[in-house]
Amino acid sequence: MRSGGKILIGLLSGAAAGIAAGLLFAPKKGKDTRKSIATTSDNYYKDARGRVTDFSDSVNHKIDALKAKTKANLTNSKSEEKINEAKAEIHEMKAS
Repeated sequence: MRSGGKILIGLLSGAAAGIAAGLLFAPKKGKDTRKSIATTSDNYYKDARGRVTDFSDSVNHKIDALKAKTKANLTNSKSEEKINEAKAEIHEMKAS
């Protein structure tokens, strides 16, 4: 993992720990604090899930584009082979 990724994970972990500590030591009733923690956790989960889905969609799109490009290149190379074969046959016919 790149050092930038490690730093980002560290910052996010620290922020989450800070938020959790702030909620736990806040002057609220326990019920309200637990509800707040649950809501915050759910929001982070949904956000992370959305980001993973977006990343996955992006990767899949790039893979599909690469497959299409590769297929087009293979088709072109097969066409070139056929053209070269036809040229060779014409050359053989001229030589005969």
